[in-house]
This record gives sequence, structure tokens and C-alpha cells, in this order.
Amino acid sequence: MVRYASLVGKRVEAQYRAGDIQLAAVGTLASDSGKSLFIEDHFTQGGKEKTVRIEIPYEYLIRIGEARPEPARPAFPKPPASPKKRS
Repeated sequence: MVRYASLVGKRVEAQYRAGDIQLAAVGTLASDSGKSLFIEDHFTQGGKEKTVRIEIPYEYLIRIGEARPEPARPAFPKPPASPKKRS
């Protein structure tokens, strides 16, 4: 039985444990296998598109819920124009 099918494709925030540590993951719920969840996030680093996918088994999941939409990222400002020299 797939528990979180209604959240697949939506931006979610999950709290889960790894040993004695509680961790959080925010991203798009890519799939629910019935035994674990797969959350992925896309980002740019060094001018290259990257993807991170995390598998969280159900038994390690503490809480999952729909996250607020990701705020629009501002474009990098253009460097100021160099002053023109007068002749």
C-alpha cells in the first residue's frame, strides 16, 4: 500500500531519523515505493545543474507534510557599469 501517493509531485518537508540524529529534507516527493519515499531537489552549483535524491524508509520517517512553495530566487545582479572616461 502506498501511503503518500497524494503528495507525489508536490514540494514536501520530511523529518526523519538516522541513528540518534533527527534530520530534515525539503524537496519534491519523486515517488513512494510502498516501503520508502524518494525526495529529490534540483539546484545549480558551479554553473551546472545538479540533482540530489534521498531515500527515506518508512520506519525512519518521523513526519512529512507539504512545504510552502519555494520562493523565487533573485537573479544575480549585473555588475555595475564601469565609468566612462571623458576625453
